[in-house]
Amino acid sequence: MYNNSQYRSITSRGELLTEKSNSKSQFLDKLSTSELVQVFSKEDIEPQKAVSEAISDIIKAINLIVPRLKEGGRLFYLGTGTSGRLGVLDAAECPPTFCSSPELIQGIIAGGDSALKKSSEALEDQQSLSIEDLEAKDFCEKDVLIGITAGGTTPYVVTALSYAVKINALSIAISCVPINDVTLPCQVDIRLLTGPELLTGSTRLKAATATKMTLNMISTIVMIKLGKVYGNKMVDVSVTNSKLYDRAIRILQEIAKLELDEAQELLKQTNGSVKLSLLMALGSLGLEKANELLSENNYYLRPALEKVSKASNKSNHNC
Repeated sequence: MYNNSQYRSITSRGELLTEKSNSKSQFLDKLSTSELVQVFSKEDIEPQKAVSEAISDIIKAINLIVPRLKEGGRLFYLGTGTSGRLGVLDAAECPPTFCSSPELIQGIIAGGDSALKKSSEALEDQQSLSIEDLEAKDFCEKDVLIGITAGGTTPYVVTALSYAVKINALSIAISCVPINDVTLPCQVDIRLLTGPELLTGSTRLKAATATKMTLNMISTIVMIKLGKVYGNKMVDVSVTNSKLYDRAIRILQEIAKLELDEAQELLKQTNGSVKLSLLMALGSLGLEKANELLSENNYYLRPALEKVSKASNKSNHNC
């Protein structure tokens, strides 16, 4: 049962961009299935526009996140409801894609794991809960917090952002309302202005789509900057099932021009490390030397290969 005394004033929320009525959908209940699908399809162009207009702030966020992670910090997504689920989803997909530690990028949702399946909307208004959740993760000044709140007013998220600012952690906000609607305590303020939803107030639609696109962009580019990608291949892929094993083999065959049996043997020798296998194949190196060289280059494949190439050219020149 709703108890107004438990909540901050919401008298002005109707003026938020995400809560306004969309003029294109005044009569949804009167439209045919075909008409409904067309309306939704056209409206789903807006999230891409919104992300494009926020590019400068997304770039700023990424350029601040990468040094933090290189220096031992971690990245936390935090939100409630759909926003929280999107953060948990993006974080959970990083370890299998990039073989990153599950600790490096983490998702926090109000209500914990049970809230992923069952709505726990009341928890978003408990201001101290987010600080408790961050403290349980030993969140500190080295870390990064991305607070996700479509409407920009969620107490659980706003309080967490304020806490991050207070302890000098990097604080980044993602919301879908203009700064004139609401201000947020953060160092980087990403505004994804997708406009009023077709179903009034249902930010699981356009706002969520734009947020998912932005999180995809942030985590993937951060991982590229951390040396998890060579060309456009995920060379740190975690070989944990047949699909990923097949992908690893194909990466080795395509980049190093190996036969199937050669790729399989290399992957076996390196205990499933695509990056190490590529360095051995492309640099004509043994396992121990390749491992040493990769370590010397902070596990970035391209500079390790460039070092091999320079050494080879120098040797040929001396001959």
